[in-house]
Amino acid sequence: MPAPRPRGRQPIEAPARARPGPRLRAPAAGRFATRGQPVAVAAVERMLRHGAPQALLLVGPPSVGKATLALDLAAGILCHAGDPDVRPCGSCRSCRLIDAGAHQDLHRLAPEGPGQQVRIGDHQDPDPGTVRHLLRELARLPVEGAHRVAIVEAAHRLNEDAQNALLKTLEEPPAGATLILCADEPERLLPTVRSRVAVLRLGPVGVRVMEGVLAEHGVEPPRSAQLARLADGRPGLAIALAAAPESVAAREELARSLLDLAALGTADRLVAGRDLLARAADLVRIGGTPAVSPGPGPGAVVAGAAGAGAAGAGATGDPEAEAGPRPARGTPAERRQAAASLVATWTAVARDLAVTAAGAGAAARDTALLDDLRAVAAAVTPGACTAFLGRLVRAAELLDANANPELLVDTLVLAWPRAHAHAGIGAGARPRAPGPPGGRQPAGDPR
Repeated sequence: MPAPRPRGRQPIEAPARARPGPRLRAPAAGRFATRGQPVAVAAVERMLRHGAPQALLLVGPPSVGKATLALDLAAGILCHAGDPDVRPCGSCRSCRLIDAGAHQDLHRLAPEGPGQQVRIGDHQDPDPGTVRHLLRELARLPVEGAHRVAIVEAAHRLNEDAQNALLKTLEEPPAGATLILCADEPERLLPTVRSRVAVLRLGPVGVRVMEGVLAEHGVEPPRSAQLARLADGRPGLAIALAAAPESVAAREELARSLLDLAALGTADRLVAGRDLLARAADLVRIGGTPAVSPGPGPGAVVAGAAGAGAAGAGATGDPEAEAGPRPARGTPAERRQAAASLVATWTAVARDLAVTAAGAGAAARDTALLDDLRAVAAAVTPGACTAFLGRLVRAAELLDANANPELLVDTLVLAWPRAHAHAGIGAGARPRAPGPPGGRQPAGDPR
């Protein structure tokens, strides 16, 4: 089952100058909160023994633990213990402040607002939560010890101006300062930024490790095994799924409706597309936005960019010119968030459909959909789902480039593989539409 986006940790307001978030160390977790990343953790241990680089880039898929590892490294750097082999000790004043999210020498910056951008801030008087404010804080003398650490989460969301503002600090960091960037898509960072940082890569986490992480959060074994499989190597996503069962259920219904699209004709697809987009917007509002870029993710089957360019054809016009019911429009950023949630859900469904069509249904992430997946896989042209994954990758890129969400979804519903006329999967029926959680219908519901 594709996953909702985990909510960002809410920072605990520290006096005046720091806005860190809690480290969320699990009980009896040992020195590090990071799980399932032995190579990366070993690298951090070496950094704590021999000195960490002043500018570090953590790279890996969404929700695999980049921010957690950054906090582990920050805790080790700021820890008061004299022996580097025991840092972070978890018991000194510095470690306690970090675990409480209140350390004045630890600064965190993350995307915010509907557009999920990291703002650069005013040149003269930057607001808190902006790049220029962070750099100003990093240049101050430490309060608790001899070091300051700044963590920039989702650094790939920095625009070009914000990245350029970082360059001088990356090239000549203040004495005692460490800047840690976390990025899902490092290729979106400027070459001048990438050339000034040391890089440490993280990968997907094993299922058994994720089951252990979920057990630490009180999830019972049958449920933890299911969520670990659905999260596909991303422990942060597994934890978010455990915390939001209502969005998981809504997300599964959305996935089933996407499978039902295969049996619909052109006109019904266009109507259904608007309904799906409205329901994806409701899913975002209840916290069900996937915490991934809507790309294929680890283990996906993608045939290069086959057919990708067509995903965005005509995605720049005025959606008001299109006929038919449509959801409440909202702001442009909210509409793009809803479309991104739908594309991410669609990507997971298409991936499971592709592996099922290839005879590897046991590898599908959402086994609850297996009967539906097998029925649709038998009814569509072999290879069509794999090619469609390329369209979804391109659609995600176009959404990032501010393509029109409604027209983008229209192109996708029309390109989604069609069931053969003789296939018995309910051709001509409208997709399931139970409505969003809570029983209310989304605005503009076509039913």
